[in-house]
Amino acid sequence: MSALTRRTLVKAGLLAAPASLCMPWVSSRAAAKIVMKYGNNLPLTHPLNIRAAEAAEKIKTATGGDLDIRIFPNNQLGGDTDMLNQVRSGAIDFFTPSALVIATLVPAAPINAVGFAFSGYDEVWAAMDGDLGGFIGDGIEKVGLHMMRTVWDNGFRQLTTSGKPVATPEDLAGIKIRVPVSQLSISLFQALGAAPTSMQFSEVYTALQTKVVDAQENPLPIIQTAKLYEVQKYGMLTNHIWDGYLFVASGKTWYRLPEAMRKIAEDALNEAGRKQRDDIAKLNASLQAELEGKGMIFSRPDPAPFREVLKKAGFYVQWREKFGDEAWTRLEKYVGKLG
Repeated sequence: MSALTRRTLVKAGLLAAPASLCMPWVSSRAAAKIVMKYGNNLPLTHPLNIRAAEAAEKIKTATGGDLDIRIFPNNQLGGDTDMLNQVRSGAIDFFTPSALVIATLVPAAPINAVGFAFSGYDEVWAAMDGDLGGFIGDGIEKVGLHMMRTVWDNGFRQLTTSGKPVATPEDLAGIKIRVPVSQLSISLFQALGAAPTSMQFSEVYTALQTKVVDAQENPLPIIQTAKLYEVQKYGMLTNHIWDGYLFVASGKTWYRLPEAMRKIAEDALNEAGRKQRDDIAKLNASLQAELEGKGMIFSRPDPAPFREVLKKAGFYVQWREKFGDEAWTRLEKYVGKLG
């Protein structure tokens, strides 16, 4: 049936009932096709992009082709800072920053990344699906973005080095380590005695390869998909930070969509996020062995001495003051007292 014929029938009321069931935003005129851009910094092979592609297809089908979300992976649209600026301006429509990246706009957003706060995923998902995640989402809404309620998993961040393994905080003394563009990450590794350097993720492989930095820290799936095992020898399962992806939409374009279309998109993205969490859990169960097969050597340092160094350095007191009691109380509701 041609678009003209469909419009004619809808106007005549002959297709009104089924059209309203399939595409509730259709009234007297068929909706024009809307193309939206989603940018991220991960390879297409990462579970985030696999599940996002499934969600995009589901959304396209459920809207009769009227909402087409196109994925631009692997920093095709720029680094994290560039994409954050673009999603704010409406130049791109969706972006999945780490809370560490969005901290420049919402200072309390990266509270989930306080060093050695979470002991495991039970605490993480209780907090992020609960009022800590809701608090972060409210803050993001206030700066003109919209956060989908399901936070996608990046994973617990692990330490890797090229020169020597790290067993105690003393082993970090003076090590040049790449961290995200995040004051929280810089503060954490400074308190532990390292020499952190912030840079975009797109620059990490080359920086490690050319020895600009000796170490980095990322979840195992990132280490694997970005092939960091080619330029790093030792992996330490420190679980020092839990990091997630906040699936955010530009308020400038998101709220132009009809409400029913937004619901279809948000439901599909939230469902995809829950599946992606399961994907990461399965990956984490197998990736250590896979990376060992590629030559990496793993160890599991005791977190207690690291946490004690942070306490003595005043790290937790400092960041409670920065995040504020409202955010900090929500964090400690799930992880217990810090500092």
